Amino acid sequence: MKKNFTLSVILAFSFHLFGQQTTLTAYNIQRQKISNTGLKILSSYAAANVIYGSIAASQSNGSNKYFHQMNAIWNGVTLGITGIGALIQKKEGILSFAQTLKKQSGVEKLFLFNAGLDVAYIAGGAYIKERSKNSTKNPEKLKGYGQSIMLQGGVLLLFDAIMYSIHARHSSKLDAISLKMQFGITNDGIGLQVTL
Repeated sequence: MKKNFTLSVILAFSFHLFGQQTTLTAYNIQRQKISNTGLKILSSYAAANVIYGSIAASQSNGSNKYFHQMNAIWNGVTLGITGIGALIQKKEGILSFAQTLKKQSGVEKLFLFNAGLDVAYIAGGAYIKERSKNSTKNPEKLKGYGQSIMLQGGVLLLFDAIMYSIHARHSSKLDAISLKMQFGITNDGIGLQVTL
């Protein structure tokens, strides 16, 4: 009788842990889907800008020509970065709760860091555009490039802010998972209590 009870407790605990891992795996798969969708959206935007910017630059003159030219150049680089991101994006193995927390935190920090860079791009574009007013050496180029960098920085800032907020909202699901697990000190030592 005692063996059956012990076996029942072990099985119940094992099924619960399996359920927790399944929940954690589903959480991580969803995080990857969010990131992959973001990469697809950004790469589509970049590809469209490379094509349109190249065509428009060849049919424009003055600062408009340089605006479209920089849009094509900027998004060519963005397309390359998203391509590299897609290549290194690989299926993760099974992650522990601690690994999941670390991965989630890293993703959120990446988008916050990128948002900071985006603000710097906007400021840099504004500076270049302002310099065009006093430049005697191709002011139309400076104006067009500055306007383009400001625009692209603004688009990236919006993208990174949206991606950060989606990932931050997704991370709230970890709270529900963590509420079922508690570490504590008992009379017998340190232990993990899992709510069944």
